[in-house]
Amino acid sequence: MAYDPSNVFARILRGELPCKKVYEDEWALAFHDINPLAPVHVLVIPKGPYVSMVDFGANAAPEEVGGFFKAVAKVAEMLGVNERGYRILANAGPDANQEVPHLHVHLFAGAPLGPMLRRVSAG
Repeated sequence: MAYDPSNVFARILRGELPCKKVYEDEWALAFHDINPLAPVHVLVIPKGPYVSMVDFGANAAPEEVGGFFKAVAKVAEMLGVNERGYRILANAGPDANQEVPHLHVHLFAGAPLGPMLRRVSAG
């Protein structure tokens, strides 16, 4: 999956589309998902043009990587979900159902989230 600079997250980062912002710093932007799957469902995106965690790990500067993951932790802290718990999920590629070609993590919380996945068979 190639990076598409017209993707919805790139447009949000450029201010072309609105978002319900939770947190922003020089490395990341966090905002509420428009179709939440849990009482708390926030997306955290790096400000650079990265498609996946592999792309990010291979091409981002160390300070970008550190800044992004610190932002994810800061968002969890700000939302007050540390004590009860939360889940972080990053989809990469078609088998994982990645819908936007911009690295992002979903932070879910606010209720018991159940098992990580239901059992699936290969092929």
